[in-house]
Parts: sequence; structure tokens; C-alpha cells
Amino acid sequence: MLESKRRAIIFFTLSFLLAIAAGFLFLQKVSAINSELGGMTEIYIAAEDIPSRSVIQPQQLTTTEIPNRFVNESHITSLQDIANRVSVVPLSSGDIITKNMMKPFSSLREENNRLVTIVQSERIRFDERLEALDRIDIIVSHKFDGNNKTTIFMKDVLVAAELTSDGEFVGVAVEVQVEDAPELIHMQNYADSIRVLKANVGKGEVEEQSEKEIVIESPPEEEEIEEKEKEEDKAEEKEEDKESNEEDSSVDKEENS
Repeated sequence: MLESKRRAIIFFTLSFLLAIAAGFLFLQKVSAINSELGGMTEIYIAAEDIPSRSVIQPQQLTTTEIPNRFVNESHITSLQDIANRVSVVPLSSGDIITKNMMKPFSSLREENNRLVTIVQSERIRFDERLEALDRIDIIVSHKFDGNNKTTIFMKDVLVAAELTSDGEFVGVAVEVQVEDAPELIHMQNYADSIRVLKANVGKGEVEEQSEKEIVIESPPEEEEIEEKEKEEDKAEEKEEDKESNEEDSSVDKEENS
């Protein structure tokens, strides 16, 4: 009985040591794999079904972790990467979202309008830098029936976006009606010269006008002060005349006496 108990204790001890050894080897292998993969990174995936061509909202997304080894530039790791963007394909719950699926949201005021880009070139000139929500007039110079003509081709056109390259202004995207888009593109391709003029009043001009108004309002106050000073001078002159008359009358009375 004692011999069987001794054997059981020996087998139990050996099993325990082998289990510890196996666990240690397993942990070593896992840590080696993790170091090889380089840790984990959170990426954004669809939390629900998302239709195409609709603006993606933060509540429609969730995160999952993948090894750093498999993370590339196309993965979405920040909500800023999908701000004001739509998916070009429908997404199902759990789908990984990548940047090549995203497209900027077009904020057209009307569905029948179109965005047309006007890029600065030798034939296309901008008088000043433009920003979104500015309005422009498009002046076109071209030959028609052998005669040179310069006309206002489009007036009060809305600037939807400013185009830049390395921080430098290169052009604008304008919003026009769908029937006007082919004519504008035709002029960009075949007109001899296009001049883009800013149509709306800028902030600087408004400030100058307000300053001018202040300057115009100030003179009446100065005039009132001057009038008061003149009235005071007249009152002093009257008092002086009165005093001099009194002195003259007193002198005459003394002479008469």
C-alpha cells in the first residue's frame, strides 16, 4: 500500500513538472510570435450594414485589433481618415474599411448641379486667391467669325472648393447646373483666354467700409464742439463790450460833472 502511494506521488510530481515545462515553452513561443508580429493595432471596421454613397457616421463603426505586421497605409486607424467621406461600395457588418473604398463627400446644394474644376494655366488666370463659398465671374476671350470678342461667359458662380498643391493655390471647383457644365468645359478647352474674377465683397473691404463710416460720423461731433466754442467766444465778447460800454458811460458822467 505504501509502495503504490509512493508511485502515485512520483507520477503526480513528474506530471506537474512536465505541465510547468510545457506551459513555459508555450509562453516562450507566444512571446516570440508577438515580437515577430510587432504588437497589435486597432483598425476601424463596419459595426453595421452601410449603404454605398452615404456619409459614414462614427456610430456605424467599431474597432478590432490586428498585428502590426499586417497593418498598412490603406487601413483606417483614425476617425479623421473617414470624416466627410462616403464608401463607394456597400459594407456589411464586420467588413474591414480601407482608404481606397472612401471618397470625399460632395456637398452640392442641388442634385442637378455638378462640380467642375478650373485649374490655373497659361490660358486661365485668377486675379486673386479664392476660397470656398466665394463667388466668381468668368470672362472669356475668343475668336468668333474671325472677330476677337471678350464677354462675360458666366456670372455669380459659386466656388465649392479651393484647389491647392503643396500649399499653393492652383484653382477652384465651381458648382454649376448640369446643362452649363459642358459649355464651361468647352470654353476651358477651346477659348483663347479665360479670366476669373472674384465677385463678392471680401472681409477686408467690409472692414474698410466700416472704418470709413466711423470717420464720416466723427466730424459732426467736432462741429458741435466748435460751435459751442464759438458761442462761448461770442458770449465773452458781449461781456467785454458791455464792460467797456459801462466804463465809457462812467467816464462821460465824470466829465459832465
